[in-house]
Amino acid sequence: MPFLYILTNQKDRKYIGITKLMSEDRLQRHNNGDVLSTKFGKPWKLIYTEYFETLLLAREREKLIKSWKGGNALKKLLSEAAGSSNGRTPPFGGGYLGSNPSPAAMERKNR
Repeated sequence: MPFLYILTNQKDRKYIGITKLMSEDRLQRHNNGDVLSTKFGKPWKLIYTEYFETLLLAREREKLIKSWKGGNALKKLLSEAAGSSNGRTPPFGGGYLGSNPSPAAMERKNR
């Protein structure tokens, strides 16, 4: 199942991408330096995912989030997914995995 993911690093830089790979495999490729755009920001942590029925839908969502340029809309998305105090649930079935998700949390998100 394709999904959109957001990574962050120690300098709070964000990376937004989509993939059909398992999240652990994709994260490992980023941290191994196999992805040119994230090669110099290692180590990366997975903090957010959204699942889609098709790669096309995931690509459309990726383009939308990237158009936000990391501004307030991205911050709002991540805070809502983290369970902000306003009681809203995240759109598109996304989920905040925290700053250092456990293997069990990662496994639940991959189902």
